[in-house]
Amino acid sequence: MKVLVAVKRVVDYNVKVRVKADGSGVDIANVKMSMNPFDEIAIEEAVRLKEAGKASEIVVVSMGVKQCEETLRTALAMGADRAILVETETELQPLAVAKLLKEIALKEMPQLVILGKQAIDDDANQTGQMFAALMGWAQGTFASKVDLATETVNVTREIDGGLETVKLALPAVVTTDLRLNEPRYVKLPNIMAAKKKPLEKITPADLAVDVSPRLTTLKVAEPAKRSAGIKVASAAELVAKLKNEAKVL
Repeated sequence: MKVLVAVKRVVDYNVKVRVKADGSGVDIANVKMSMNPFDEIAIEEAVRLKEAGKASEIVVVSMGVKQCEETLRTALAMGADRAILVETETELQPLAVAKLLKEIALKEMPQLVILGKQAIDDDANQTGQMFAALMGWAQGTFASKVDLATETVNVTREIDGGLETVKLALPAVVTTDLRLNEPRYVKLPNIMAAKKKPLEKITPADLAVDVSPRLTTLKVAEPAKRSAGIKVASAAELVAKLKNEAKVL
């Protein structure tokens, strides 16, 4: 069984991002970049499925600038078998990514596609759902447990009321939540071995996909800083401030 996993290169989650002076976006110059944490979980789950004998091959794909190759090498070091880089300088939005994934899936014909539920840079949480819709495949989002069988997969997903388990016919799409697993630490020998694994480079034009942005960013701004808290002498004063100053009552 072939498993396809998509990963994204994002600003490292430990970095405090800065907004550009012109408000056009986030400044990523000389900023540490890494694999999206939810995508790390997706790779880890695919590797565990292979170790359990339920998957035979793991193909990892990333889309974006040339530096995404580093992210793919990390995924290969974690245990993926081969990688595909869709190289482009164009800003890719969720629908464009879903369309590119569709073309790759039609070529690779995986039985299971695993993605992180969202990327920590745009928090869109759309690509997995859009891709499943384009393919006409079943989907299990926000997965906290994945039980793969020969022709089906049971996905335990986190919902507002607790947990829900859905049974999906393969091929299917699964998006990962934080509690699905804990990604392994990549060892140096695996990093060295990853350099020898195959990495294919293509472009959106090779897949005949138009990735032109459909959304326009008008302005990016930092959130307003919170004012300092104060102490009140009585409940009556608290109610008065909530009513007259905070305007929440």
